[in-house]
Amino acid sequence: MAKLGFLGLGIMGAPMARSLMRAGHEVAVWSHSKGKAEQLAKEGATACATPAEVAKRSECVFLCVGNTEMSKEVILGKDGLAAGKSGALTIVDCSTVSPAESRKVSSQLAKQGIEFLDAPCSGSKGGAESATLTFMVGGDQRVFERVRPYFEAMGKQFYYCGAAGMGLQAKLSQNMILGNLLQAFNESFVLSTKAGVPPQLMLDIINNSAAKSGLVALKAPLIFARKFDPVFSVKWLEKDMALMLESAAENNVPAPLTALSRQLFRAAIAQGYGDDDIGGSIRVLEKLAGCEVVAKDS
Repeated sequence: MAKLGFLGLGIMGAPMARSLMRAGHEVAVWSHSKGKAEQLAKEGATACATPAEVAKRSECVFLCVGNTEMSKEVILGKDGLAAGKSGALTIVDCSTVSPAESRKVSSQLAKQGIEFLDAPCSGSKGGAESATLTFMVGGDQRVFERVRPYFEAMGKQFYYCGAAGMGLQAKLSQNMILGNLLQAFNESFVLSTKAGVPPQLMLDIINNSAAKSGLVALKAPLIFARKFDPVFSVKWLEKDMALMLESAAENNVPAPLTALSRQLFRAAIAQGYGDDDIGGSIRVLEKLAGCEVVAKDS
């Protein structure tokens, strides 16, 4: 049994923390939303008032928060994890944040004797709840191997990607495909539906062609049924697309499709869909085309 911590108890973080608890570890938790930590405390965790308090109680702390600034604040801020270090401490950031800024955080923590891994994950809500997430890890490989048993309580696939920031680079490269593919789906199905091809027939064709996609197979039925409860929110994918473009600029890589896709996700946010699932972004094109992608039996 280890003394672990977890910061950020949203759609992904709460079930990830529960997985660590089910594995028999002592887990100290903190969230911006006090009620989320109190709920996990009812299930056996220890709710803490600050990230620093979590660090004092832990040998290894995981975090999964919304963006780069949130990550930096809970790690390096006044009441952050670094401020609460009382012994050997490893911090594992499972958030999807800027690789460049994460490398800076890693460097600052190293000066304080704190080990750090960037370890963004994929698998969305379902993967977090079933403990089948995929992790992409950057940092010292020896540190990763030492804390790997904790990862194994939350996931099934683990890819060591290299030095600090490389786990994030891999995650953003994956999400670049996801975001662009979703916009391709949106265009294709709005067009085919308006032209007269039934959405379910079109999906059957796609699922039995070279264009077959796990993302499309997963999201299409929910879109047809107009079910947009958040699994991966539009606002977070738009944030990731911005990070992809930042990385592309740093590496002098043209990314025209990603730039356009980001603008379409921003349009979805502007229309009030930011907190909905990414599948709900199709409504931007539906409104422009005057066509709704709904299966007749939905």
